[in-house]
Amino acid sequence: MPVPSASFFVRFREGLGRVGLDGFFLALLGVVGLAYLRPDWGNEASPLPLDAVASYGVSLIFFFYGLRLSREKLRAGLRNGWLHALTQATTFLLFPLLALAVRPFFGNETGGTIWLGIFFLAALPSTVSSSVVMVSLARGNLPAAIFNASISSLVGILLTPLWVGAVMAVGSASLPFWGMVGDLALRVALPVAVGMALNPRLGTWAGRYQNELRIFDQSIILLTIYTSFCESFSEGVFGGYGAGTLLALSAGMLGLFFAVFALVNFIGRFLRFPTEDRITALFCGSKKSLIHGTVMAQVLFAGNPLTGVLLLPLMIYHALQLLAGSALAKAMGRRETVPVRPA
Repeated sequence: MPVPSASFFVRFREGLGRVGLDGFFLALLGVVGLAYLRPDWGNEASPLPLDAVASYGVSLIFFFYGLRLSREKLRAGLRNGWLHALTQATTFLLFPLLALAVRPFFGNETGGTIWLGIFFLAALPSTVSSSVVMVSLARGNLPAAIFNASISSLVGILLTPLWVGAVMAVGSASLPFWGMVGDLALRVALPVAVGMALNPRLGTWAGRYQNELRIFDQSIILLTIYTSFCESFSEGVFGGYGAGTLLALSAGMLGLFFAVFALVNFIGRFLRFPTEDRITALFCGSKKSLIHGTVMAQVLFAGNPLTGVLLLPLMIYHALQLLAGSALAKAMGRRETVPVRPA
């Protein structure tokens, strides 16, 4: 059997890049496969302190994020309150309401767990890097994109546990809300604040090494996902989920993305947003953050062997939002203007 040449792998990687994916996507699949083969390396019984490494690494991720976030960029995006209101309402109101609307279709216990993962995804803040990149590709309002993506990360510290806690309180479980908010504030908000305070001194250094910092970020995310799936595979919680479930979940996540995209586009046109602002609302409002999801899952579902299952909708949505979002951003970017339909 012939062995693929090095040029094949180069072309394959370039093909993934053209549709919005890169080696990180393959690495995600790889760590899930490794967790399946060797769950003993990352579960609670493992002698390796992977959970502790991931926990401290997450705080460093947000510190470096704050280090790259200048107050001048945030101030540049402060204007245009209606745009910010629509983007944040999409992230923290429209998404959860859509997830609640489909709850009756997930009747049994297995379906209920998948739905909780979908609702957890819906309550998460937006991404930062991919939102800004896609707004730039589509020729949107870049300062507003930086502002909304950054503010979403901080607002999510309060609203995500509030939503998830409220839903779980209606069911059989409840969560210590203020304890979770305090934990997230220490692990997310405080490192961001310290990083922002040091931005005038170390921001240039962080910009110079942004590629290396991106690799560090991705490595910690992969480690967190690996430990979560190790625990789930060790407990055998994936036994009730077959290929049909994954295909149906993937179709549902793609449908969720396009439903949000279409609704935000309609509202933006109705409010007569300029094309650049509407593009910003579309791409910032339709994204969900994998890094915030992995961090918050550690806090909200600490010690729960179902964490890997609960992260599954987010991982699928992450891949699909990059695929679909990249294609849409490039198509919009090729237009000279996007006509605004009268209200």
